[in-house]
Amino acid sequence: MENETSLRRFGEMIQRGLRGEDFSRSECRAAFREILLNEQPDLHQGAFLAVLTAKGATPEEIAGAWEAIIELDTVRVDIALDEPLVENCGTGMDRLKTFNISSAAAVVAAAGGVCVARHGARGLTSVCGTVDLLEAVGIGVDCGVDAVAQSIRRCGIGLFNGTSARIHPRALFRILAPIRFGSILNIAASLASPCRPSHAVRGVYSAELLPTVSRVMQAIGYQRALVVHGFDGRGENGMDELSTIGESVVHEFHPDGREERYTLAPEDVGLRRAAYADIAATGNLRRETGRFLKVLAGTAAPACIDITCLNAAAVLYVAGKAADLKSGVARCREIIHSGRALEKLRQWAAVQRGEGRPAAKALLDRTAGDGRPGTVFPRR
Repeated sequence: MENETSLRRFGEMIQRGLRGEDFSRSECRAAFREILLNEQPDLHQGAFLAVLTAKGATPEEIAGAWEAIIELDTVRVDIALDEPLVENCGTGMDRLKTFNISSAAAVVAAAGGVCVARHGARGLTSVCGTVDLLEAVGIGVDCGVDAVAQSIRRCGIGLFNGTSARIHPRALFRILAPIRFGSILNIAASLASPCRPSHAVRGVYSAELLPTVSRVMQAIGYQRALVVHGFDGRGENGMDELSTIGESVVHEFHPDGREERYTLAPEDVGLRRAAYADIAATGNLRRETGRFLKVLAGTAAPACIDITCLNAAAVLYVAGKAADLKSGVARCREIIHSGRALEKLRQWAAVQRGEGRPAAKALLDRTAGDGRPGTVFPRR
């Protein structure tokens, strides 16, 4: 009888959503607790996600889902720092599939003195998600939260694997793995970092989500952020990054509560527009690993370096390390060509150690272009 009551109550929530009704933060938190605990049948779980997506999730609903994930399915860790802790990641599920811009940008920003906490996942719809790529270059992706926190403290960057049971032990991967549409969970789960960063550059899969995600982030404790969505040259398809193939829309908020919304063109920061083909994903992990290393070495195609510098500049700007995006782009270009970005990757791999080191080192020797073995990975 108790189970029947629970089923009927949850079914009534689905019916309310079908009528276009919104839910309170506490209602959504309770519903997602039942989903994470697998207390509702799969059809109910899928129907609730679909209803929220169809009607458009509110900031209160997303915050409720995030709260349930943080409480039930996130191993948390405190990282005490004297400067802002910044995350740069996206929701995924965007239409334009590019090389892993945010990972390259994170390394460049860390080389520029920003403390970066990455919270990424394996590729669900591709072979090269953040975790897949960083594992291939020797970063330990199966670490617990304490090891990642140590990496952030020691070398200014670390990766929490969002698809690992050591980070989210209960249900996130079970729910997200079979889904092929953007939903409230893509937003809430990507916000559920174990270390609760205070600053962020966050990409979203639709420009319509910019004000919603901005309000959610403020409600759950972020102090400053750029929430971004980039377009192609026609303004039709988008990416969860700042774009150099078209304009980007940015929603920025500050610690004092000020908010700004503006459009950013590549020319505004001194960059040429690129073609999508120059930055498009290949779908091949080995090729993407090589391109990632070439970007950090400064030997990749100019379009790949440019879009990395733009997105790394956003991290510097949010962290207070650059006065504006244009000066940030120039600084990031200097960081790459000075060798500091590649050196930062070497430091990171030495601290947050993984199993991909020998293969990644051999690949670097062939692709980075500086002719010196062991540039990224120290000799054993």
